[in-house]
Amino acid sequence: MTNNSNGRLSEYFANDPPSFFDELTTSKTKAKEGPQQAADKPNSSSNNSINMLASTFTGTFQPPEYVETAEAEEESIKVNDDVRNIWQPPTPNEPGTQATHLVMPGIHIANDLHDPVSIAVTQQLGEVELQQRQILGVENVTQDERGIRTLINAGCFRAAINLTGRLLTIYGQGYGRAGQPAKHSPHSLQLWFTRLALLAKVDEYELLQAEAEPFGQLNGPDVFYEFYPEMYNGKQGSIACFSFRLLLAELPIYLGKPHLAMDQLSVLHVISNEIKQHYEGLKQANAAEFWQRRAERVLLSIINCAIMMKKFSMIDDIMGGMLLTRTSRSKEEQRALYSAWARIYLQIGDIFGAEQKFAVARRLREMNSTPDLRDLVDKGLIAVAKNDFPEAYLIFQKALHLDSGNTMILNNMGVCLLYAGKLKDAINLYERAINLNPQKSLNESLLVNLSTLYELESNNSKAKKLNLLRLINRFKPDLTISVEICLKLQATN
Repeated sequence: MTNNSNGRLSEYFANDPPSFFDELTTSKTKAKEGPQQAADKPNSSSNNSINMLASTFTGTFQPPEYVETAEAEEESIKVNDDVRNIWQPPTPNEPGTQATHLVMPGIHIANDLHDPVSIAVTQQLGEVELQQRQILGVENVTQDERGIRTLINAGCFRAAINLTGRLLTIYGQGYGRAGQPAKHSPHSLQLWFTRLALLAKVDEYELLQAEAEPFGQLNGPDVFYEFYPEMYNGKQGSIACFSFRLLLAELPIYLGKPHLAMDQLSVLHVISNEIKQHYEGLKQANAAEFWQRRAERVLLSIINCAIMMKKFSMIDDIMGGMLLTRTSRSKEEQRALYSAWARIYLQIGDIFGAEQKFAVARRLREMNSTPDLRDLVDKGLIAVAKNDFPEAYLIFQKALHLDSGNTMILNNMGVCLLYAGKLKDAINLYERAINLNPQKSLNESLLVNLSTLYELESNNSKAKKLNLLRLINRFKPDLTISVEICLKLQATN
């Protein structure tokens, strides 16, 4: 599966997309209780402290967002497959040791996942309105990994999940095959990785947990090339990509068990660091740098766990003592890290600490260059933290000129207008954004916020919410949270 550059999912759809700074955290808290969504990198439950409406409004509203859309970049360090796949297979069984189990996965649902938007439209608006829905389905694409990429790029995540199910059935790992021996290949494991990452993306946690369980931490002997000497001609190392290992280690985060995730990620970091040191001993600088970056990817996930567990001193130790000590890091990479570190400080309410980190980030910017998007968002977030919403709005407005249609900035502008007492202006802002670019602006955070504003504006908000549903029906292939939660509509029977 090649790299998908569509949004934050990019980090999950390549053997090794860039590990560096894929979003340390995001404040896109869910409009419900339960785990955070996976491909968007879970965040701290302490975000509620940033939600300034909490003391005055009991409904759901998304607070200011702290992270721009992640940029997908190709891994800049080129290494051969031996370096990329190196991993220690399990020790062969010896007398008195516990037998090593094979990895025997299988699909856990007999039928395809349904399109929740179609169901909601049928219930709320009827069959006639449903006819306006024209989205890609499994039957509209090639029945291979190219078809999966097409569906992902189109935002049809559940259809892509359904296609992975069909392809895994061909490998003998379909419905009812869990617990049955099967041969693994790079392609079959990449299909599983893509499927599990997408299940996390669309909040299908129960199914995700059931289908991920047979993989464990990918320590079975049959997910290593050594298990198939005739098939792979003596090739060695892990058949599963490193990103798959990272996803499985992170999985407990999404299930509300950050302590378990921390343990698993710590093991993954130790192994990655040992491999880095192995190549340093062999004087293979390229390979050592490659594994250094992989180890850093794991550290970013550990930071997410630390935020959820309120281990803020650990975050400081990792950021200042590990991530920012690499001498090969560019000034722009350092700047991105300091900015992210400051935004974490803001999320825990330490404005002074955040200002210090932002100041370092500014000094790392090219001399005499004008403020860019990162600078402006940083300044806007500080203004929000100081409750200076008119000033924050003006700063975000300048940022929007640099990246028109950026939904994170639009969301923050709407929040500023609301807290400045301009409810109708906030509604108009969101509505204009959707009308100008419905494909991009119909994102979940903006929809939750606009639906909440409709409720604050009037007791008769349902008609406006149904208009949003009509737009979703026509322009939004999939939602990562349910329509009822997104639009705050009651499901009908």
